[in-house]
Amino acid sequence: MQAKNSTDKQKAARKAKPSFTETGRRAQIVAAAIDVVAEVGYHRASFAKIAERAGLSSTGMISYHFDGRDDLMRELVAEVLRLAEGYLRPRIEAHESYAARLRASIEGNLDLFAEYPRHLSAITEVLSNLRGGDPGMVAFLETTEANLAVQVEQLRKAQRTGEFRDFDPWVMVRAIRAAIDDVVRRAGHDPELDVRAAGRELADLFDHATRRTP
Repeated sequence: MQAKNSTDKQKAARKAKPSFTETGRRAQIVAAAIDVVAEVGYHRASFAKIAERAGLSSTGMISYHFDGRDDLMRELVAEVLRLAEGYLRPRIEAHESYAARLRASIEGNLDLFAEYPRHLSAITEVLSNLRGGDPGMVAFLETTEANLAVQVEQLRKAQRTGEFRDFDPWVMVRAIRAAIDDVVRRAGHDPELDVRAAGRELADLFDHATRRTP
C-alpha cells in the first residue's frame, strides 16, 4: 500500500509541475504513438510498439508518463488538434476579406493533410474507436462544435457586409466540412490523389457558392 501511495504521489507531482525533461519525453512518446497508430491501427498500437518507435528501453517509461492507454490516446488527439490550430489560424488571419479567409481555411485543411498525413490518419483512427462518453471524444466533439459555430458566425458577418450572398450559414459550413472530410477519406484509399489540388477545387466551388454576384 505504501509503494502504491508513493507512485500516486509521484504522478501527482509530475502533473502539477512537469520538468523540461518530462515534457520532452511525453512529446517523444506521443510522436511515436502517432506514427504507430497511423501505421498499424488503433487496436494494434501496443505499448511495446510505441516504446520501440520512441527508442525507449521498456514500456514502463510510457506508464510513468501516462495513466494508461486511454490517457495516451487522449493526448494524441489533443496534440493533433494543437497542430491543426497552429497551422491554420495564421493562414486564415493573414487575410482581411471573408472570401480570402474561407479559401485559406479550405485549402489549409487539405494542405495540412498533405504535410501531416500520419497525424490526421492517427486522429481519425483513434476517434473512430473512442466511445461516445470517453473524455477524449467529448473534448473533440466540443472543440469541433465550437469551431463550427465560429465559422457560422463568420459567414453571417460576411453576409451582413454584403460580401456573401444569402444562404443558410449552418448548412454551408457543414457542407464545407463534409466535402473536406470526404477528400481525406478518399486519400486514405487513393495514395495518388492530389489533395492540394482537391483543396483548390473545393475552394473554387465554395467561393462560387458563397460570393454575391453583381
